[in-house]
Amino acid sequence: MSRLAAFPVIAVIITVLTGGCSGEPQQVTRTPAATPSPTYDLPARAVRPGEIAVTAPPAQDGEIRFQVIGLQKGLSGFFGSHAEWQAKGQYVVVRILMENPGRTNSRFEAGKQRLVAADGAAYAIDPFTQATKRQPDRFLLGAGVRVEMDLWFDIPKDARPASVKLFGDPPLGLAATDGVTVPLP
Repeated sequence: MSRLAAFPVIAVIITVLTGGCSGEPQQVTRTPAATPSPTYDLPARAVRPGEIAVTAPPAQDGEIRFQVIGLQKGLSGFFGSHAEWQAKGQYVVVRILMENPGRTNSRFEAGKQRLVAADGAAYAIDPFTQATKRQPDRFLLGAGVRVEMDLWFDIPKDARPASVKLFGDPPLGLAATDGVTVPLP
């Protein structure tokens, strides 16, 4: 091929290769920034008479996330819908919020929960008081469901509540959990 014949071929190649270099800025496609998930705007609620607000962070045991939100201690008795009852020692009431963040039902059993005193002694809920105050003893917590309830303990008068040990539903394949301890004010 002669030099004269090669000139048009070279010119076409140069034009094709430099055709994208127009000097104008390239348009860059940007991925939109992630926006935070919206939250529910729930109204604040007053603490119940005689109750201390507890600001402990949520704690998870097994398949249930717990948050202790209230505490009453040193109660000598209570009034139910059809009964009045005196404590053998003192009533301590722990208000909890439970949430099942999973996709299946989780079982909650109030009888597994323990109030731990400053001396290390652990106390189970009082089933009679729990029933009289119309608090459930066991139920299935559905997927994505939140429940708030009271745990009623009848402990010795001189015992000082230090924490509550909460037990959730064990994950599939486990027989039990270790529980999670939440300090009380």
